[in-house]
Amino acid sequence: MSWVFFVLKGGGGLEEEMRFGDRLKHAWNAFMNRDPPVNYWKSGPGYSIRPDRHRIISGNERTIVNSIYNRIGADCAAIDIYHVRLDKNDRYKEKIESGLNECLNLNANIDQTGRAFKQDIVMSMLDEGCVAIVPVETTLNPDATAGYDITNMRTGRILEWYPSDVRVEVYNETTGKREELVVPKKTIAIIENPFYAVMNAPNSTMQRLIRKLYLLDAVDEEASSGKLDLIIQLPYVVKSETRKRQANARREELENQLANSKYGVAYADGTEKVIQLNRSLDNNLLKQIEYLTNLAFAQLGITQGILDGTADDKTMLNYYSRTVEPIMAAITDEMKRKFLSKTARSQRQTLLYFRDPFKLVPVNDIAEIADKFTRNEIMTSNEIRQTIGMKPSDDPKADELRNSNIAEAKQDLSNREPVTTEDKGEE
Repeated sequence: MSWVFFVLKGGGGLEEEMRFGDRLKHAWNAFMNRDPPVNYWKSGPGYSIRPDRHRIISGNERTIVNSIYNRIGADCAAIDIYHVRLDKNDRYKEKIESGLNECLNLNANIDQTGRAFKQDIVMSMLDEGCVAIVPVETTLNPDATAGYDITNMRTGRILEWYPSDVRVEVYNETTGKREELVVPKKTIAIIENPFYAVMNAPNSTMQRLIRKLYLLDAVDEEASSGKLDLIIQLPYVVKSETRKRQANARREELENQLANSKYGVAYADGTEKVIQLNRSLDNNLLKQIEYLTNLAFAQLGITQGILDGTADDKTMLNYYSRTVEPIMAAITDEMKRKFLSKTARSQRQTLLYFRDPFKLVPVNDIAEIADKFTRNEIMTSNEIRQTIGMKPSDDPKADELRNSNIAEAKQDLSNREPVTTEDKGEE
């Protein structure tokens, strides 16, 4: 039998205790129905590294691939995702106090903050082509009801696809192990990489680059092993067993000379010819890697300046528009589709992500930009507030697309009575 222990802190009165009791009665855990073979009074298995952390499988730490994944993941994680309510004009009105909001912005699970969880989502998706967001704990059983609130969530690696279900590998924080679950597709969010054709397809640019990088690593290891790749042409024909033994003895003698030499110098007989094998493979590999790296950068909207932090504002804007925002849109759209019921959506609930477009802009410049946009009737004050993640103002003027500096003058002219020719004569 599995047990879940709850600790209630503080006092909120009888009503709060009843609400908590109701939540305890209907609470659901994805691992509860499987009775994991572990005693809960024990601390569980120990690891030298975090077992829940995603491991990059398509690249290694010595390649540029991991740098690209990490950069995109960190930048996406810095963007806020909120469970919000919209007004009648489909504008952001207010945040909703929900477990989903807490998971995305504060505490996704016992091991991850909201930001770390979002980075885990993105990096897993980039590496594998898709990732599952699994609600581990909810207020109600998602198999039985469409309405529930998520209180704990994890990323899952999709192992096998079925018509209505998927087999996923998810970290179980109770047992401390990664375990397999078969879960309905309708209860989890499956995020597909918008750049799958560039990064994850079998012969995509990124996969070709990864293969070339692995090959280069192998060549480098071989080159650093001390092998010279030499051919010694002996002054006799090596066909008989006697000559073969003689040739092997000569080879071992030269190897010993090089191994025991301080500066790696050896001598050969005057009748012997030393042939150095060409290493054209290195040069070809480097050219291919450089070409594929530049191609991947172009297809993903990334530059070397973005990776090393020297990119200018225009480059960063292009990067956020072409790379970051499609990923964030894919995440929010799928989570909205799976984690918000039809009833919730009818109540104007949704998920929005907010990226501050003025993040790299000085405060003085922001005020100047806002003034120009309102003065030239490009955006209303409330539209600007929405852009930077602020709630709309209740002032009716904030929704008016007009120049406030000349509004009164226009109004005065419209209220004046028209002047006729007779009126001019009388005057």
